[in-house]
Amino acid sequence: MAEDLVECAVADATLAGELESGDLHVVAPHPGGVLVAAIDGLGHGGEAANAARTARAALEEDPGAELPELFLRAHGRLARSRGVVMSVAAFEPGGKLTWLGVGNVEGTLVRAAREGALRRADSILLLGGVVGYQLPKLRPSTMEVARGDTLILATDGVGGGYIGDLDPAAAPVTLADRILAEYCTGGDDALVLVARYAG
Repeated sequence: MAEDLVECAVADATLAGELESGDLHVVAPHPGGVLVAAIDGLGHGGEAANAARTARAALEEDPGAELPELFLRAHGRLARSRGVVMSVAAFEPGGKLTWLGVGNVEGTLVRAAREGALRRADSILLLGGVVGYQLPKLRPSTMEVARGDTLILATDGVGGGYIGDLDPAAAPVTLADRILAEYCTGGDDALVLVARYAG
C-alpha cells in the first residue's frame, strides 16, 4: 500500500513572537505512490501561513498529478498572496523518485549504505523563482531509489551542514528532531521533513 511506501517524520519551529508558522509540509499517499513537500511562505506570520496553506491545499487536491501541474495549480492560486518557495517529491512503487524545487527549500537524498560502496548524497536542483509571483521553466528530475534511501527537505530557517553530521540509519523522527534542534537558526520559521523509502 502507498501508506507503507515511505516512513516520514517532521519537526518544525515557529519564529519567536509569531502565532503561526509560514512553513508547512505535505505527506499525501495516493494510489500511485506518496507525495511529500516542504513549503515556505515568504516572510513569516499570518500572511506567510496563509500562502503556505493555499499551496498545501493545491498539492493535496490531486497528489498523484505530475509535479509541473501541481506547481502551476499552486502558482495560479497564490497570485494575490506573498507567494511561497517549495520543494516537492513524488515516490512511486518500484523505486522511482521525481522531485522539483522552486526557491530555497533544500532537498537532499542520502543513500543507504551499500556493501562495498561509499555513501553518497544527491541534492535537488533548485530553480530560481517564487510560486505565485515568478515561476521558472519547470524541469523535474527523476532517479532510482532503494530501500533505506532517505530524503531530507529543510526550509531556510534551518542552517546548512547537517548532512555530513548525521546518522542516516537513525529513525526518521530522530533525524528530523536532531536536525531542527541543532541547526535551527532562530531567525525564521523552520521545518525539516525526513522521508525514508521503505518500498
